[in-house]
Amino acid sequence: MAFELDQKYLAIRDEAAAVAAAAEPFAVEADAMSTVHEGMRKVLTASSLYDLTVPARWGGRFETVDPLAVCVVREVLMGTSAHLDSLFALQGIGSFGLARAGSDKLRDEWLPKVASGEVLAGLGLTEQDAGSDLKNIVTEVHRDGERLVLNGNKSFISNGGAAGFYCVLAREDQGLSLFLVPADASGLTITPTPEIIAPHILAELTFDDVEVNEDNRIGEIGKGLEHVLATLAVFRVSVAGASIGLAQSALDEAARHAGTRVQFGRPLAKLGAVADMLGASWAELEAARLLTYKAADMARADPAASLHFSSMAKLVASETAGRITDRAVQISGRFGLVRDSKLERLYRQARPMRIYEGSSEILRLGISKTLVNNVLADGAAQAATTPEGARR
Repeated sequence: MAFELDQKYLAIRDEAAAVAAAAEPFAVEADAMSTVHEGMRKVLTASSLYDLTVPARWGGRFETVDPLAVCVVREVLMGTSAHLDSLFALQGIGSFGLARAGSDKLRDEWLPKVASGEVLAGLGLTEQDAGSDLKNIVTEVHRDGERLVLNGNKSFISNGGAAGFYCVLAREDQGLSLFLVPADASGLTITPTPEIIAPHILAELTFDDVEVNEDNRIGEIGKGLEHVLATLAVFRVSVAGASIGLAQSALDEAARHAGTRVQFGRPLAKLGAVADMLGASWAELEAARLLTYKAADMARADPAASLHFSSMAKLVASETAGRITDRAVQISGRFGLVRDSKLERLYRQARPMRIYEGSSEILRLGISKTLVNNVLADGAAQAATTPEGARR
């Protein structure tokens, strides 16, 4: 079993590091914005990283989107800027359902623009009264004569107001369907979401008799949730990657401070309490990194079958990032509290990671269910192969 990234992924990590270095001068400014920072966008567009978010047929780098490659890039970018990380990740998150099940006409029109960075992508799932409980969304599509009409709202939508299109989950007949809605569609109103703890490109989408073509349905009627779950299967583990990058950056800041800040006649790092926090943080970070890489590697082979591992990685990495950033601020004392210092930004950015793409509580519920089902299934299979089981 290999425990290190191979050369292909190391090269991708180096690419991401070069992009992060070019974006570093904009980091403080961009991370305070709820609209697109054009400097950040230009740095990303000038690179080849967007190639990793779509399949090769439409300008991507690999035949299919590689979860480990996306994970490695997010690890690097998030350590520099949450805004930069988001601009990269949402190209894949917003377009994956389209790439998976859209018509050739729809994919040929939009996906090359996603790969080049010409157009930003958005995914419209959550609503005011439906977050993790997507089966209870109320946004719906109904037939009005020869037309299909979309009505409802989507809340806290990433890239809202910046995306060129949104893949929108809506109720249709007795199921849930996924539709591509261009940002300039008549009847679509976009309003900014109230500012959150870590500024992010977010908006509310309101659909008022928005006409959608049959051709803009992604996949079959009532099969939209399948494409959403497929998106999560590939990209949830990348949230773990971003969490690892955030935690690494915070730990580096804390270690640097503790190694140079002298109190009571010696560096902070030589004080027992500080050393304990640093040691625990590094050990937890490396454990989370190994789980994240394992889950991402499994997702390359079979994303759906390994979703529970992606959930575990996201759970462990995001919770670890929260603990490490908290300790890093504690170690740095008042210097960690300075507004817009790197640690202060990382501290605020760490908190939403435990909510994005599945809250920790929802993930634990799903992981627990999978565990119990697997153990019971293994027990039944084992009983069936024993002499006693065979007689029964």
